[in-house]
Amino acid sequence: MASPKKKLQGLVAATITPMTEHGEINFSVIGRYVDYLVEEQGVKNVFVNGTTGEGLSLSISERCRVAEEWVTKGRNKLDQIVIHVGALSLKESQELAQHAAEIGADGIAVIAPFFLKPWNKDVLINFLKEVAAAAPALPFYYYHIPALTGVKIRAEELLDGIQDKIPSFQGLKFSDTDLLDFGQCVDQNRQRQFAFLFGVDEQLLSALVMGATGAVGSFVFRDLSTLWSN
Repeated sequence: MASPKKKLQGLVAATITPMTEHGEINFSVIGRYVDYLVEEQGVKNVFVNGTTGEGLSLSISERCRVAEEWVTKGRNKLDQIVIHVGALSLKESQELAQHAAEIGADGIAVIAPFFLKPWNKDVLINFLKEVAAAAPALPFYYYHIPALTGVKIRAEELLDGIQDKIPSFQGLKFSDTDLLDFGQCVDQNRQRQFAFLFGVDEQLLSALVMGATGAVGSFVFRDLSTLWSN
């Protein structure tokens, strides 16, 4: 089973992808971005190429180069760099997962494919399983964001027995406003030590009461770092 250096918890910055005025990725900014998060905000975990980073709007080669830059510039500064590798194509998602493992990322995350959508839990898990198998040594996280994917399979249902199918599964990023679903995820999986990372900034305080172990967001609040002990 994949095991992270330490449990992914606390504040996780959902990073933006800096662009030039001509729409090209401004790689020169990422090193300063790392220093800003660490030195000014006290945040040492990042979630790269997700929704905030517009990962699905980038080409595969661009996503790989962004991931490489974060891993290179974050080495010995950041604790954990999780790369979102979700894609509509299974092969592309596997390629991104393999690349993340090769460059030394600390984990991968995947959203549900949202063009030809999985119609039940088993179909979705089979997709996730194939991606996770491409990088079996990396901790694997499911990125639950039904408002964008249109995949309405409840996270609580998906988590039931998921580690039997995906041994590297370590938790989920829950970006939905259904707090009942989130609460059931926590209550029914307390013994499994999953990371329950909440992704809707406006409801974070409610999620904390329900047992969130971390937050992945585009707003960074220094004072919230005291809510979790490392």
